[in-house]
Amino acid sequence: MPLRIIFMGTPEFSVPTLAALAEAGHELAAVYTQPPRPAGRRGLDLTPSPVQREAERLGVPVRCPTTLKDKAGQEAFAALGADVAVVVAYGLLLPRAVLEAPRLGCFNGHASLLPRWRGAAPIHRAIMAGDAATGMMVMKMEEGLDTGPVAMTARLPIGPDETTGELHDRLSTAGAALMVEAMAALEAGRLALAPQADAGVTYASKIDKAETRIDWSLPATEVHNRIRGLSPFPGAWCEFEAGGRRERLKLLRSTMGEGKGEPGTVLDDGLTVACGGGAVRLVEVQRAGGRPVEAVEFLRGAKLARGDHLP
Repeated sequence: MPLRIIFMGTPEFSVPTLAALAEAGHELAAVYTQPPRPAGRRGLDLTPSPVQREAERLGVPVRCPTTLKDKAGQEAFAALGADVAVVVAYGLLLPRAVLEAPRLGCFNGHASLLPRWRGAAPIHRAIMAGDAATGMMVMKMEEGLDTGPVAMTARLPIGPDETTGELHDRLSTAGAALMVEAMAALEAGRLALAPQADAGVTYASKIDKAETRIDWSLPATEVHNRIRGLSPFPGAWCEFEAGGRRERLKLLRSTMGEGKGEPGTVLDDGLTVACGGGAVRLVEVQRAGGRPVEAVEFLRGAKLARGDHLP
């Protein structure tokens, strides 16, 4: 028998899992997602989440509570009579009453190799730390932050120049397939759970604005990992001189370069920049108010030359 599922998710990352569960023939009792957000120039338009749009396309009822801590909301959740809740980047903490309401519990699709990178920004943090691999995990949820026992894992290598945006898309696809596999095993009564290791716990805290400005005095590997780990959002940045004034430059893609010099110094005509140790070559950048362009196109208009300095 197909499972009766409550799906809980919000961003684009969650959409493939929702679609895959529907395609697998499970009964979707309801979709919980974050409320529509203000959009437009004046913030007067309300934009539904990507998950809400997908749920509406599938014809699944949508609920957008601002909290699940109230008794009425918890009772409404329990009244759905779900076998299981599937949670992928929902954005609200689930209290015990919600976690215990579905007959078989709540299962989370998390984008890291737990217990490494528990928390809010596991994809960013894995790349920023220079990890060689990450993955998707399906775990049974507990009240702790990403502490529950693990059911299934899909391990993915991280390319040396891969960005968070690129890895995000690969993990999203892998997570959808893994969750469908996990729910099939759960339905058949053969989903095994293993506790997470006590060693190796790290936390993926939200990205702070102070982290986004590039410090060229750091080693080149750290600068490169920072650039690709923050791309495309929120985006690493530096400044450069343009027409006698400083302008912000968003750094979207880089690779390891050759050469050395004073940190922040442009070393060649290909936008290789010296770091505290080694150098990085900027591959794709974006001027304020402009579009992303290759470094060679940027240099035609910016007139940065060898020996110039990026503060």
